[in-house]
Formats: sequence, C-alpha cells, structure tokens
Amino acid sequence: MLDKIRIVLVNTTHPGNIGGAARAIKNMGLSQLWLVAPREYPADRALWRAANATDILDMAVVVDTLDEAIAGCGMVVGTSARDRRIPWPLLNPRECGRRVVSEARQHQVAIIFGREDRGLTNDELHKCTYHVHIPSNPDYSSLNLAAAVQVLAYEARMAALENERGELPDLNQWDVPPARISDIEMYFQHLEQALVDIDFHDRDNPRQTMTRLRRLYGRIRLDEMELSILRGVLTAIQNLNHKYRQCRESGKKTE
Repeated sequence: MLDKIRIVLVNTTHPGNIGGAARAIKNMGLSQLWLVAPREYPADRALWRAANATDILDMAVVVDTLDEAIAGCGMVVGTSARDRRIPWPLLNPRECGRRVVSEARQHQVAIIFGREDRGLTNDELHKCTYHVHIPSNPDYSSLNLAAAVQVLAYEARMAALENERGELPDLNQWDVPPARISDIEMYFQHLEQALVDIDFHDRDNPRQTMTRLRRLYGRIRLDEMELSILRGVLTAIQNLNHKYRQCRESGKKTE
C-alpha cells in the first residue's frame, strides 16, 4: 500500500529539499515522488542530499501542473501550515497516515507539499479531499520541506505496520469506490457552467460560491455512482434551461 502513496512537491525552489524528501521517502518505505514544475531539477544538490536514495530521484515523475500529478488518485491530502478563511476538513499527521494507508487499499493517493516560502495556494488546496496540519511549536512553526515529508511519511509507515498486524480499521466500508479526483474536477467545471447558465453564478463576481460548494462536496465524499447521477442532473438542468430560453426568444408560452 505504501507504493500507492504519491509524495507531490509543488514548485520546489531548493533542489536540496528534493533530495532530502527522496531520502525521507525511502527511509519510510515509500517509493513515489512527483515534482510539479521544480525551479531547478535535475541538480547535483538534490543528488547529494538524497545520499543512498538516488533511486527515488531516478524514478521521480516531473510534470508541469498539479492536475497531472494527482490524476488517477482517489484521495488527495494537502499540507497547510495556517488557518484558512474557509476551514476545510482537517487531519492531524496520525489521522493522515491511517487515512492514506487505508485508502491505498483501493486506489492511488497523494500528499501534496507546497512551496518553501508560501506553501500551497488556495486554489491548489481546494483540489484536496483533506488538509493536514503538523502541530509544531507556535513560536517557531516553520518546518523544513524535507522534514515535513519525513513526518507524514513516518505516520504512513506506522499505519502500514498497524495494517500488517491487522490493527488498522477499514475506513472505506462502502458499496461503490470513491470518485477519482480528476472526475470530481470535471464535475466542478460542469457545475460552475450550469450555475452560470441559469444565472445563479457570476464568474466576474464569484464571491465564495464555488469554494463553499467544493467544501460541501468534500465533506460528503462522492462515490463514482453518485457523481454520475449528479452529472446527469446537471445535464438535464442545462437542457431544460436551453429549451426555456429558446421558447422565450421565440415568443412561445412556457409551462
């Protein structure tokens, strides 16, 4: 199951942190490192910091966008070091480890780490199923990127050992698999367009409509069948709205 956990680093500035993350990943028995548009990579400093974990760097997947890095995942956890204006479902590191290992029984999962200076953007965090916060010393809360990877990779390993002993509860007792993150993103695009079509949502003055809807659906955790049903409902609404507008424009009476 540890092989199904992706560690995703977004726009990493210092290549040494990539090497340090690779070392942390191998220490804890994980294997997947994904890099989203790193500023400097490949780099000698990454190799030096990786020590004997250069095989993790050799297998690292470099992509241009976060969407590419989380494609195919059924759950995504974003690391967040600060409170957000709109709170999101939040895990502590231990809960995160148990959750990602339990979900890795079914599908790929990803843990996303942001930039060294400012973390993940709100838009990136909105793509996540959960957020995780490492409760460090409030007087000095800034963690090195590789150290943060080490903490969460350690918790994933501890959960995997629990699972080997038969002590990890099944957190996914459901009849249909959870919808994949990429499919949920397509649904949100569809939802936003449908809300625009019926004049409920204004893209030029969005306020927090889509953000709060994302949070709502995140709490529900849609499965594949539910997502398919909702896509069908949106299509039916759009079709009915199109017919209504055609009738109104042609002067016909509508019921």
